[in-house]
Amino acid sequence: MVKPPSSTPAPPLNATGSPKPGSPFDRRRAWLITALIVTFMLINYADKSVLGLAAVPIMDELGISNSTYGAISSSFSLLFSLSGLIVGFVSARVTSRVLLFTMAALWAVAQVPVLFVASVPALVAGRVLLGAAEGPAASMSMHALYKWFPVDRRGLPSALQISGAALGTLIAAPVVTWLITAFGWRSAFAALAVTSTVWALAWWKVGHDGPYGQDGQDGQNRQDRAPGGGPTSGRAGRLPYRRLLMNGTVLGSIAGAFGASWALALSQAWLPAYLRTQLDMTPGGAATLVSGVSAFSLVLLLAVSPLVDALSRRGLSSRWSSGAPQGVAVAVAALAMAAFPFVDGRMPLLLLIAVAFGGHAIVFPLHYMTTAAVVPPVQRGAVFGIVAATGTLPGLIAPYLTGRLLDSAPSHGVGYAQAFVLSAAVMLVSGLVALVTIRPERDARRLGLTGETGPAPRPAASV
Repeated sequence: MVKPPSSTPAPPLNATGSPKPGSPFDRRRAWLITALIVTFMLINYADKSVLGLAAVPIMDELGISNSTYGAISSSFSLLFSLSGLIVGFVSARVTSRVLLFTMAALWAVAQVPVLFVASVPALVAGRVLLGAAEGPAASMSMHALYKWFPVDRRGLPSALQISGAALGTLIAAPVVTWLITAFGWRSAFAALAVTSTVWALAWWKVGHDGPYGQDGQDGQNRQDRAPGGGPTSGRAGRLPYRRLLMNGTVLGSIAGAFGASWALALSQAWLPAYLRTQLDMTPGGAATLVSGVSAFSLVLLLAVSPLVDALSRRGLSSRWSSGAPQGVAVAVAALAMAAFPFVDGRMPLLLLIAVAFGGHAIVFPLHYMTTAAVVPPVQRGAVFGIVAATGTLPGLIAPYLTGRLLDSAPSHGVGYAQAFVLSAAVMLVSGLVALVTIRPERDARRLGLTGETGPAPRPAASV
């Protein structure tokens, strides 16, 4: 049982101000870091959403086509995956404190070009820089979070970290829409630049690395060792990346993330415009629905941890407690999206929109948990970066492809229908692959990591 924070001794610190490996679990500091990382993800998704929320006024003011707007939106992902991949390997040598501070500072800088020159090149420059700085955000913030929690306490923090994404859209949609309506679309970019700067300064002050599974440390925490005593970190615990990346659990986790990211990219780039132009919603009405979808995602995310906890207590394997839900969630979202063109009633359509663009949210915390189950902690940051880089490639494809379909179709209604059916097909295949291939226990045994995996963490009972 965890002692109250007041009775927990302060952990010993190393020269950088971070707790030394082997330090006791610092509950208060761990949850402070969690709160900062949730805020980090909130800002991250607000930054991503701002272009979609401002799409109609930007297109009207600059006189650009759907294809051009789609290209601007896709430019965000031009360096997104590459930077996620590179920073994943860099994380073995650079502290999470430095990495997350640098990302947030660059987010602020990325909003600046469009404030001086409202043009397509300025929008592209800002989105490319923002994408490069946000590519490693989800994986590296999860990696930073895991440094503050032992293995059996990571489920709830993981869900909260991902919930920052839903909160980002939930809060950003009405606030950003209000700024755009009241002060013009540039004001939203300026507000996000200030917000990112404030977060970066706060993180630099308190965002030191935690003691669990720190890369490069010879002494390992008992919580980051296999129950049998074998190391899961350090050079002795390293495995060839080819073996790690080619096992079914990692490939299935990537597939699940790919399908979920396709829906996410489509919603961020085109959902507000679709609601306004096809469903004749006002800016406020569209923002309210987008917030409602995010609220639905948030509820699902917060329900994941207790559900996984209950399934684990019943002895259910990780394959079924945290693996299969990824495939099912993406497949159900795909079927809902495929039904858009065939539904006439407004209310049924809105419900399908909520399922299609919100139901996949649980994939994001779960795919990190299943990946972590088959990767030694010392290589976790790098593998997280690789998984994020490949799983988020839809951000480079879906927005531009949708714009092309809209411009080539006889009407926007037909173009949206084609885009939704194509997206549903991609998502359905991704979900089925995830459902079939994610088997953490089996793959951990094959990699010689038996004992490190097992039922997913049980956060609710141990926090």
